[in-house]
Amino acid sequence: MSKLKVAIALTVATFLAAGCQTNTPSTGTSTSPATTTAPADTSNSGLKIGSLLPLTGDLSTIGQQMASAVPLMVEKVNACGGVNGQNITLISQDDQTDPVAGTSAMTKLAEVDNVAGVVGSYASSVSSAAVGIAARNNVMLISPGSTSPVFTERAKKGEFKGYWARTAPPDTYQALALAQLANEKGFKRVSTVVINNDYGVGFERAFVSAFKKLGGTIVNEAQPTRYDPKATTFDTEAAAAFANKPDAVIAVLYEETGSLLLKSAYQQGVSEGVQVMLTDGVKSVNFPPKVGKASDGKFIVTGAIGTVPGADGEALQALTTLWQDKKQQPPGEYVPQTWDAAALLTLAAQSAKTNSGEGVQSKIREVANAPGTEVSDVCEGLKLLREGQDINYQGASGNVDIDANGDVVGVYDVWTVTNDGKLDITGQVSPK
Repeated sequence: MSKLKVAIALTVATFLAAGCQTNTPSTGTSTSPATTTAPADTSNSGLKIGSLLPLTGDLSTIGQQMASAVPLMVEKVNACGGVNGQNITLISQDDQTDPVAGTSAMTKLAEVDNVAGVVGSYASSVSSAAVGIAARNNVMLISPGSTSPVFTERAKKGEFKGYWARTAPPDTYQALALAQLANEKGFKRVSTVVINNDYGVGFERAFVSAFKKLGGTIVNEAQPTRYDPKATTFDTEAAAAFANKPDAVIAVLYEETGSLLLKSAYQQGVSEGVQVMLTDGVKSVNFPPKVGKASDGKFIVTGAIGTVPGADGEALQALTTLWQDKKQQPPGEYVPQTWDAAALLTLAAQSAKTNSGEGVQSKIREVANAPGTEVSDVCEGLKLLREGQDINYQGASGNVDIDANGDVVGVYDVWTVTNDGKLDITGQVSPK
């Protein structure tokens, strides 16, 4: 197992955008009331892609930012000539952070809209429900945020037929990073509390294994604390997670439910003196206010530390400036990964010279990996592909080299909650 080196470095991205003309992307319609789209391109002959991301539900705060990245990519591509000589049609669906809603939306995208590829989902539980539908219908599904290790295991068994990839690394790496961080902080006895789904349980198992190998003890290993994603009260789970005064509690949560759990721990008085360590599921500016303030006026989660997939790719420079121009703020969590997922779908279709799902699937790894001319701008990549050249896309999130199981290796930002409830990046963790 690779050793992780934690290097403290403040990561701030401010950069220049790559130039393309401006044009309005062609986007698709949907009958779903939770769908955000513009009128469809009635020619129906160009590349059609979908997005399946949480605009509502437990992950909506981060999901809404992610969803905004896809039309920006489509706009950029259509402005510089489109794919295979035509504009892209985008059809966006809200998966509501719910596997049932996600299944319905994915079925529509694959079997009614006949998309070739889909950017989605964020929640591992939703992607787990959607990927079978994608593979059965020969639709390439690229997740920018589903990090459960379960997908690697399923891919190894051949379940996805190559119609699965992700631009965010699996939690086997993030769990290693968090275990190393806990060890370097001097914590010897920790407890875990996780959301009971593919993301939470997969992360928990990977963390427990990694932390024990570093000599640590999991206080509640025999009876792990896992909470129901649909629960509304968490008093029992909060008390169990903080029982026996561990040095730290590793909390793998979603924002809405996780804020209630940590608030309950504070109200019960069990979290005092215990370090809270968090992950990407709650890395949101809205999270500290949702947990609330303590009696002294400070935010309850002040001083909490955590990890989140970071971004250090060559395309981040252009994306950051473009995002700031459009949104008047830097891109949020998982926006670079979402941008890269959409870019890979378009580049693969151009490389295949066909707008079919089979064509996109056949070229995903080819445009993402060496050999080929390294390009960080999608328009430059499309131009080279039109000329018959091979490319190696260097993304905003990283180099997005995709392996046989659809996985990438990324970097992780270390973050903390400050006294005023803001989230500061304090370092970075890189698997080696």
